[in-house]
Amino acid sequence: MTNKPVLLIHGGAGLSSPKNLPQERQEEAISVLKKIVKDCYEMLRNKSPALDVVEAAVNMLEDCPLFNAGYGSVIASDGKCYADASIMDGKTGLAGALCGSTQIKNPISVARKIMERTPHVMLIGEDVHQFAVSEGFELIQNEELLTEYRISQLQRAQKSNKLLLDHESVEEGKSLQPEEKMGTVGSVALDVFGNLAAATSTGGLVNKRIGRVGDSAIIGSGTFVNNQTCAVSSTGHGEVFMRHCVAVRISHLMEFGGLSLQTAAQQVLEELPEKSGGLIAVDREGNFCLPFTSGGMFRGFCNGGEPVGLIWK
Repeated sequence: MTNKPVLLIHGGAGLSSPKNLPQERQEEAISVLKKIVKDCYEMLRNKSPALDVVEAAVNMLEDCPLFNAGYGSVIASDGKCYADASIMDGKTGLAGALCGSTQIKNPISVARKIMERTPHVMLIGEDVHQFAVSEGFELIQNEELLTEYRISQLQRAQKSNKLLLDHESVEEGKSLQPEEKMGTVGSVALDVFGNLAAATSTGGLVNKRIGRVGDSAIIGSGTFVNNQTCAVSSTGHGEVFMRHCVAVRISHLMEFGGLSLQTAAQQVLEELPEKSGGLIAVDREGNFCLPFTSGGMFRGFCNGGEPVGLIWK
């Protein structure tokens, strides 16, 4: 039996309203989201495994300076980019993750190698770089991940002594509530063979402590897949999503509570503090949802028709 494939991607949540994001940045982001969805959905249509497709989609998001992952990641308090990422395969149940990498162009691809080539789930810090080299990846200078937009953003954050949103131009001194600080990229997919996969990648928070790890690297919080239930990639206030184990809770509500994907996802988000973020998810039957409680969430999807790119509700 051949399944109808489904692809979803996200580029982060946490925006408050359209007035906080320049119109040209909105239009560019939507165009990029639709192109990534179109290209990667074609892979699914041509019978590529879901795992290959979510990796490819996140690679493209990591390569785009508009989003907070890979090139164009936000900058930590010491002036460097630090990456967290995770990937999970519904077919095998295996997962891979990394934290704190500073010299890897596409962290999600290294996370996949950790899953496939080691007995571990997660590697951190300098060992990530050593492992990446052993697997044939070329290390880059951290400066190659920086953009002028992010450098200016960090300068404003440090001047006001604040953690800032990744997508918005926040005026100096603006005080943001903790639940407003979020930004990640991710993808989930159902392939023609009925297998699910999910991948999530991030640069974290502007002006964050260099040792901070968010939910994007945590299996069960930022990323989770069970071929019998669903695939989930989260984006939002990482500390909240970790405390509530958001991604795996959706799967558990489906598996043990008999809830539909949409009901389970909505219930989990409603139990979080206001404006905590959002997620993308698809189940084994091809049902999908992209719920969020923040003002906006960069997202795109395709289930056979034209690719869709959205930001606001």
